[in-house]
Amino acid sequence: MDTTSLFSLEGRVALITGGSRGIGRMIAEGFIGQGAKVYIVSRKAGDCEATARELGEKCIALQHDIATVEGCRSLASELATHEDRLDILVNNAGTAWGVPFEEFDEHGWDKVVDLNLKSPFFLTQAMHGLLKRAGSKDQPAKVINITSIDGQRLNPWDTYSYHASKAGLIYLTKRMAARLIRDSINVTSIAPGAFASKMNKAARDHGDQVAKAIPAGRIGTDEDMAAAAIYLAARAGDYVVGETITIDGGLVNAALGSSIDPDL
Repeated sequence: MDTTSLFSLEGRVALITGGSRGIGRMIAEGFIGQGAKVYIVSRKAGDCEATARELGEKCIALQHDIATVEGCRSLASELATHEDRLDILVNNAGTAWGVPFEEFDEHGWDKVVDLNLKSPFFLTQAMHGLLKRAGSKDQPAKVINITSIDGQRLNPWDTYSYHASKAGLIYLTKRMAARLIRDSINVTSIAPGAFASKMNKAARDHGDQVAKAIPAGRIGTDEDMAAAAIYLAARAGDYVVGETITIDGGLVNAALGSSIDPDL
């Protein structure tokens, strides 16, 4: 058994939506470190280009808004002018919306569900041809959806559409996996917990406080996220299909609930 190449991404081509910051950037840096050529996508050209410069010559910035089906198809068309295949697609771009139940409106619902749930499906559909060209039974192409522990458990905030979109994406991951495996494309997901980012301001600004509720006693690091994504993207994860890997320090699966004192 030769284990030296299990986590190599040498020669692979990856595309990461929302790759200019936060979890997307963590994954991009990890992939590049393992030898991949990485395209990062953002609505904001300046942010995307700045990140690409920081991550080096193997990182290429593409400006696209993938919140619409047209935007997804436009991105796929542009990528096809640069590459004849796509080995790894990471559907990471996402947004959140928190408003009290009585005030929650259609705009907040549609904004979140369109980007978090609809776009991963239609972008994968638009990239299907490039992914099929890359995949084989010996080396499948990979689609990695970034879901959330908020699709597995409740948080205390009024983020109704976020909860729904992430729970839906976890199940959509399974359904897409069942279809795309026949084309040698493995679909999986990562459900992050507390990682410092613009979206997770609590972890970013109050990490020590947030860590008190996490069994591992800390929030996630860049390396924690990169490691999970590299595993799924590389040879090491070739036999993982339809699975959601929870990266949260034990909050979902190892946190004890509170109980009523039996003496009361």
